Amino acid sequence: MEVVVRFAPSPTGPLHIGGVRTALYNYLLYKKHGGRFILRIEDTDQNRFVPGAEEFVLESLAWMGIDFSEGPGKEGESGPYRQSERHKAGLYTPFAEQLVRGGHAYLAFDTPEELDAMREKMTAEGHKSGAPYSFATRHQMKNSLSLTPEEVQARIDAGEPYVIRMLMPRKEEIRFYDEVHQWVMFHSSQLDDKVLVKSDGMPTYHLANVVDDHLMGVTHVIRGEEWLSSTPLHVMLYRAFGWERSIPAFVHLPLILNPNGEGKMSKRMGDKLGFSVFPISWTDPETGNHSFGFREAGYLPEAMMNFLALLGWNPGHDEEIMDAARMAEAFSLEKVNNSGTKFDIDKLKWFNQTYIRAAKPAHLLPVVKPLVAAAGFAVPEDAFLEEAIHLMQERVTLLPDFVQDCRFFFEAPTAYDAKMSSKFGPKEREVMEGLATKWENLTTWDLDSLHATFEAIKLEMEVGNGKVLAPLRLALTGVPAGPGAFEIAALIGKNESVARIRAALKNIPLGTA
Repeated sequence: MEVVVRFAPSPTGPLHIGGVRTALYNYLLYKKHGGRFILRIEDTDQNRFVPGAEEFVLESLAWMGIDFSEGPGKEGESGPYRQSERHKAGLYTPFAEQLVRGGHAYLAFDTPEELDAMREKMTAEGHKSGAPYSFATRHQMKNSLSLTPEEVQARIDAGEPYVIRMLMPRKEEIRFYDEVHQWVMFHSSQLDDKVLVKSDGMPTYHLANVVDDHLMGVTHVIRGEEWLSSTPLHVMLYRAFGWERSIPAFVHLPLILNPNGEGKMSKRMGDKLGFSVFPISWTDPETGNHSFGFREAGYLPEAMMNFLALLGWNPGHDEEIMDAARMAEAFSLEKVNNSGTKFDIDKLKWFNQTYIRAAKPAHLLPVVKPLVAAAGFAVPEDAFLEEAIHLMQERVTLLPDFVQDCRFFFEAPTAYDAKMSSKFGPKEREVMEGLATKWENLTTWDLDSLHATFEAIKLEMEVGNGKVLAPLRLALTGVPAGPGAFEIAALIGKNESVARIRAALKNIPLGTA
């Protein structure tokens, strides 16, 4: 059987990182088995449409390296891929009419005011369920079940707006198997008659997604746990259409929880703890409010992918660092957890740090270079920047650290660590004067030459390593920690290194060491 999966976000706002994980699990199953991976934009709710949201999805998936085989911009046999376009092509109407003809759905003419009155009445009578439109209320309302055929036709001819609702049976157990939750059962008496087609003729999510999944040949519906309660309706729709044999495997993923384990990971909690819930930055087109993303915070997409894959899936071994190919090889739906998983930002930082350390400097160059420019520094030549990245890799957690923690690669220090400066005493100054003179006279500038002068100055002035290395680091960088002082000097060059030592001798007050 060809595996066909789909990721079907709604363009009603920025894609949450939980949605990215859903896309990733679809992608891993597709990469493992081949077949097709479809990106479908479920934009039937035009009232909630947010400009830029679809573009945000596409850019987020591209950054993550989650590549679909069909979708907007990648036309294939299943297109078009926006439900609004499929609606305009008249794709859903025949299926809605089929349901009405078959007695599985009906027309409802109730106005919003009449629906509100019904809810108020039912609530006043003690119904706690919000008074759903169901077997308990449908015959009290204005619909094709309570009206005569002549009355229905008269309303249609008069242009009276109506919706199409699913006719949910009163006493029926609806059972289906979920790859995560196993056998799930709902009783139809708990379910209301959901709207399938709105008064403007646009299908709702429920009808459109079932029709599209069937027409696209989707074999596995992998989505968030919040859709579990809608699945009985979807199963009933498959049955009503006579598509029982092509019902896809359902996979409802557990929630990603806030770090404290309380509730679905939210933007509010992320803001409180200082991390994002979006893959990339987002600016709300209505309010102008800006939210940073994991990309802008300095995370590598491969680290993000690795972390998210393990946030709800157990590969069955102790291996944690895995590239996309290795994750796809190990991936199986049977090993997806059935309970929520806390979002551990410290663990994500560990993944990011691990991937930064393992990366080739040339791989990091394209993402570090813009950060240097954004900080206001002149961007050095690629060879220089690659070597700076190499020297800093072991010390960096997030990509901006390459700039924030090593400004000394791009500018001479203008301030010096106070504690180290207090130790910049007479002997240290004498050593630095001697070292600067020796370096000025060097004709070869490389690590071997720098180490040779280091040994020579120690012998000449009868001092240990600390009397040379500590003041030298302070002079070159202004800070107490970082890569090796000689490696820094070798990279920034002879003239710059000597100039920084001379500046330190001039600007750092005499210490007491």
